[in-house]
Amino acid sequence: MLALMLGLSACASLPEGHQADARDPWERYNRAMFSFNTEVDDAVLRPVAKGYRDVVPEPLRDAISNFIGNLSDMITTIHHLLQGEAGKAGNAAARVFINSTVGILGLGDPASSVGYGKTKEDFGQTFGRWGAGPGPYFVIPLLGPSTVRDTAGTAFDFAADPFNLVFQVGSATEMGFQITRLVDRRASLLDGESTLDALSFDRYVSVRDAYLARRNQQISNGDVPAQSQDPVNGDSPK
Repeated sequence: MLALMLGLSACASLPEGHQADARDPWERYNRAMFSFNTEVDDAVLRPVAKGYRDVVPEPLRDAISNFIGNLSDMITTIHHLLQGEAGKAGNAAARVFINSTVGILGLGDPASSVGYGKTKEDFGQTFGRWGAGPGPYFVIPLLGPSTVRDTAGTAFDFAADPFNLVFQVGSATEMGFQITRLVDRRASLLDGESTLDALSFDRYVSVRDAYLARRNQQISNGDVPAQSQDPVNGDSPK
């Protein structure tokens, strides 16, 4: 990985008039990886996601999204407990129970219609709530924007994935599920792309800033304005 970062950093160029951002000390590497990810997305992921949306009926797509979301609700329940949020944990657990029974194994989402709104937590957010700063911004190959903290969180997320605990990692069933989840997630982003492209002078900066702002909002639960935090460590300035 270090050799990859050094190689891409040496090849990447920065736009004219560029100003360094303290949150992004590895910007040359990140820009190069962002370009690579974009090319892969343009060639493979976006066309597949568009085909999925065009061919698969909406009710079936909704059922697939709900099933995936029900699995994430199981993990979210644990994260709320780890973050000391018993009420939110109860809400997430109720969603799992209702959607797994009345919703037929999570294919439906009746819990939302009776007042149990969806929340989503992951290890990156939990680490942040425990006081871990984000560290430098980091673009993960194929997976996209992240930070050092969130990259570590992603590894823990994969290990704790309920589907991976049931089916052997690397099996046809597990791989099929991961591909389906990736396509479902990519399809959900299609509608917002044109707006982002229209508003972006520098798409890399727009994606980076949007990601960091969203993660800060998620981790702080909206309590701490983004500008009041240290850009790398996440601590309020003394």
